[in-house]
Amino acid sequence: MGAGESTQLSELRDLIARWTTGDGDHLTAIPSLCLIRYSSPSTRDSGVLSPSLCVCAQGQGEVVLGAETYSFAPGHHLVSSLELPIAARIVGATSAKPCLGLRLCFDPATIGPLIDEAGLTAPPQGPSERGLYLAPTPPCLLDAVLRLVRLLRRPVEIPVLAPMIEREILFRLLLEESSAVLHRMAQAESPPQRIAVAVVWLRTHFRESFRIDDLARQAGMSTSSFHQWFREITGMSPLQYQKLRRLQEARILLRGERDDVGTVSRRVGYESSSQFSREYTRLFGNPPVQEISKRISAKAQPNSLTCKGIPRL
Repeated sequence: MGAGESTQLSELRDLIARWTTGDGDHLTAIPSLCLIRYSSPSTRDSGVLSPSLCVCAQGQGEVVLGAETYSFAPGHHLVSSLELPIAARIVGATSAKPCLGLRLCFDPATIGPLIDEAGLTAPPQGPSERGLYLAPTPPCLLDAVLRLVRLLRRPVEIPVLAPMIEREILFRLLLEESSAVLHRMAQAESPPQRIAVAVVWLRTHFRESFRIDDLARQAGMSTSSFHQWFREITGMSPLQYQKLRRLQEARILLRGERDDVGTVSRRVGYESSSQFSREYTRLFGNPPVQEISKRISAKAQPNSLTCKGIPRL
């Protein structure tokens, strides 16, 4: 890491620490920007990562997609090109030196026009077509990210300058050698783009039963090719993706609603509450009824602080 990049990271750490008063995800005056702070290691937790750029300024952690683990450290960034069910945990953080980072969400539909306008050519296709990749953050990209976060000190400039800097950040991502998946996602009728369409359908219809043949036909692919590409990009099968989305949605309901386990299992698409309980326990390590107990206990202690969401970069 060069001196310039070290100075950039130092300033980014200071800014994130200034704008985060406690652990968790902190929304900002820039709608697409979220600042993150965790002051202790965490157990692995599951959630959904939207299309976004995540930058680590301090601390260490890991993100798991399917069977693959992505370990991040200061100066690294993680890019998700579509909505992906992941697990994440913080492995390096203390109250004196918390894990600090940010997440900047973007609209994948803006990538194609930006590629065309800039006349960019895609980098060579790498060994993996995963919709998630981890890479060192070059100084030029870190500089743009830093300028975006600085705007939080000058709110009057945000409406005009934030969209310009966000576009620059996406442009600089597209210049990276590791950005082949972003280019492929923007290519009309490419397999990754077709899988992205299927993922959007699953995101909104995860409660419904479906046939793989029908989903493949909707994506304009043969069943075998669809299976292969879906697993290559997401790290899991379509049915595994659906199950993860169901269970993650169920946990949100269990933590925030008053419904019992049977009602929640039906709301997310399960016909059998016993199967739901088994799969929930297998994924999260605790039975769903325990979430209800935690919710009741938290309500009985109004002064306790609970942080919602998964640990993120």
